[in-house]
Amino acid sequence: MDVTNPPDDEQTRLWNGLAGRAWVEEQELLDPLFQPFEDLLVEAVSAESGGRVLDVGCGTGSTTLAVSRRLGAKGRCVGIDISEPMLAAARARAEREGTPASFIRANAQVHAFEPASFDLLISRFGVMFFDDPVRAFANLRRAARHGAELRFIAWRSPAENPFMTTAERAAAPLLPNLPARRPGAPGQFAFADPGRVSSILEESGWAEVDIQPIDVACTLPEKELVRYLTRLGPVGLLLQAADERTRTQVIETVRAAFEPYVHGAEVRFTAACWRVSARAPSASAAPKEVASS
Repeated sequence: MDVTNPPDDEQTRLWNGLAGRAWVEEQELLDPLFQPFEDLLVEAVSAESGGRVLDVGCGTGSTTLAVSRRLGAKGRCVGIDISEPMLAAARARAEREGTPASFIRANAQVHAFEPASFDLLISRFGVMFFDDPVRAFANLRRAARHGAELRFIAWRSPAENPFMTTAERAAAPLLPNLPARRPGAPGQFAFADPGRVSSILEESGWAEVDIQPIDVACTLPEKELVRYLTRLGPVGLLLQAADERTRTQVIETVRAAFEPYVHGAEVRFTAACWRVSARAPSASAAPKEVASS
C-alpha cells in the first residue's frame, strides 16, 4: 500500500469526513447507479495489450477493480484518491475478490508518480475536484508514457442535470446554510464548460483533445430515494447535523420535488455528461513543463 499525506484543503477534509463516509456506506446504492459510466471506461481497456492503468479519483474502487479484472495477469490497475475511508473500502473489496489492484492515498495534483509509468489514465467523475486543474493534468501527463491515452467522464452543466440539483433547489428555503454552487469551483460541475476543459488539457500538455456530449439513462430503486437524498450531496451533508423537525420538513419537501422522476418502483433520470479523451504527446512533441504554483 502506497500512502502519502494529502494537503489539508477543503476537498481533503470533505472526502475524509462526512462525504467520504457517506459514499462508503451507500456504495451498494451508488455502484449500480453509475455502472453505465464504468462500462464506458472499461471498454477502453484492452486486455490483449495489457499495461498499467491509473484510475484517478477511484473512490471505493469499483472501476479500478473492473479494469483489473479485464486486464487479468497482463496488466495492473492503480487507483488514487484523497479519501482514506473510501480507499479502505476499495482495498477490502480487492482483498475479498482476490483482484490484484493497488491503491494510493494521495492528491493526484501533486503526487510524485514515477514518470511515464502508465499506458492509460481513466476517471469516472473523479477529476473535477482539483483546485489547480492545469497543474493536476500536467502532473498526470508526466505520469503517462508517450502516446498514452487519457479518458474521463465529467458532468455537464447543472441546467442540463436537473435531477442532480433537485434536492438543493427544494431544500434551499429550509436550509439557509446550504452552500451555493460556484461556477468553475472544484466540485461536481467544475467541468461544465467544454471550452474550459479543452483549455485545461491543452495548457497542461495533452494533445488530440476530444470532448463529446453523452446522455446516459440512470435508474435507482424508488424505495432507496429517501436514503439517497438524505445521505448524499450538499443537502444530505447538512441533514446529518439537522434537528429532527428540520430534517422531517426537508425530507418531505425534497421527496415531493423528486416525484416527476418516479415511475412505479424506479427512479429514472438522464445524466448529461462529457466523455473526454486526450493523448500524451510523443517524445519529439513533448511540451514544456507547467510551472508549479
